[in-house]
This record gives sequence, structure tokens and C-alpha cells, in this order.
Amino acid sequence: MSLLQQIDTQKVPQHIAIIMDGNGRWAKQQGENRIFGHYEGVNSVRDVVEAAGEAGVKYVTLYAFSTENWNRPKEEVDALMELLVSTISMETPELNKKNVSLMAIGNLQSLPPACLEELNESIAITANNTGLKLILALSYSSKWELTEAVKQIAAEVSSGALSIDAISEETIQSRLCTRTIPDPELMIRTSGEHRISNFLLWQLAYAEFYFTEKLWPEFRKEDLFTAILNYQNRERRFGKTSEQILNTK
Repeated sequence: MSLLQQIDTQKVPQHIAIIMDGNGRWAKQQGENRIFGHYEGVNSVRDVVEAAGEAGVKYVTLYAFSTENWNRPKEEVDALMELLVSTISMETPELNKKNVSLMAIGNLQSLPPACLEELNESIAITANNTGLKLILALSYSSKWELTEAVKQIAAEVSSGALSIDAISEETIQSRLCTRTIPDPELMIRTSGEHRISNFLLWQLAYAEFYFTEKLWPEFRKEDLFTAILNYQNRERRFGKTSEQILNTK
């Protein structure tokens, strides 16, 4: 029986968030520069998107470029932006073929104009697709997102449009980049690092974490299926006891 066939279709995580780590290290192992690793990582993205669709996942968020990544060497940043434009342009017909809609979160206005134009065009082209939603986190950081949400709430309180006593978790949630997207149930990070690097801090509050030693360019379909199976073998209690969970079934 294949790994895909072993997956319980009733317990598939609706939303998987992925930190795609290890492109540079993988390239170094091949005797190549870091940029080569980023190009190879695109193949892993293709595999994961296809595998997620096959498994019945509804949302996949990829941490493609953080606000901290702007501090990398200019040559690498420029190459990443060029890769992003070319990849989005090249992959849009395939996304349409697979009924995948593209979305993006982050400080998108900080992206180069050509990159933002290509991104918006692909989002518009795939907007009516009804299958998997692929969300790219670009120029994104959770601290930036939460700061922006606090600014919005403060402005509404200052103008009298919102009472301090009316502020709730939902108030904050509705002002995040992900307000139309359910929180991830599973977060995957490749390359053996055990941290979340300023990624979806609010949204990952009750997510299951899965860490793998594999570098991102090595991560393929079977690896995603393995992560989903690992997730399905966990007990998700949300602060309750095991007995309480059993009694509600």
C-alpha cells in the first residue's frame, strides 16, 4: 500500500504551512552557489503542491521570502526576485490546469514592481479555480503582521469606531493577512532546524509541528505524505485531557 493510500481522508489537515529551509546548504553540498539551490527548490514546490492536492489538503502556505531575507547579499536577493517572477509566470498555466488558486500574504508593496505585477496577474488568472489554495508568504514576518494589526485597531479606537472593551481575539484575527484563511493544523520545516522564524506566530498557536532533516530541494511527494501520516497519529487536545477528547467522539 502506498503512503497516499494509508492517509485517512477524514483526518487530512485542512491547511499546511511550510518553512522551505536548506536551499543554500543543499547547493553548497553540490559544490554550487546558493542561488542554484533556490532554483532546485522550485521542483520541490511543484511536487508538494501536487501531493497536497492528491491528499485532499485545501490550503498550503509557503514561507517564500521573509522581511529578514532582504538583509541577505544583494546578488542573492536580486536572483530570488528574478526567480520568483519567472517561476510564477511559468507555473501559472500549470496551476490553472490543476485547478489551484494563488494567493499571497505579506508586505507585498515592498516587492519590486515587476515581481508584484507578475504576482497580481497570476492571482487574477487563477482566482476562479476551486481546488487547492496556494499561499505565498512574501516579504512576510509575523511581527510585522501583528504590528500592522495593532495599528489598525489603535486607529479605530482613536476614531471612536471601536471600543477597547470590544477588542477580542476575533478583532485581531480579522485584521491579519490570513483573515480569510483557516489557521494551519500542521507546520512543516525542512533542514533540521527547530524554530518557526517569525512565521505565522498567531496562526500556529495550536498547530502540530513536523521537523525533518531533509533539505528543501530533497523534499518530495512521499515526504509530504509521511508528514501527514505523522500528524494523523497525534492526539490534538487543544488544552483538554485525553479523556475529554475520547468522550466527545
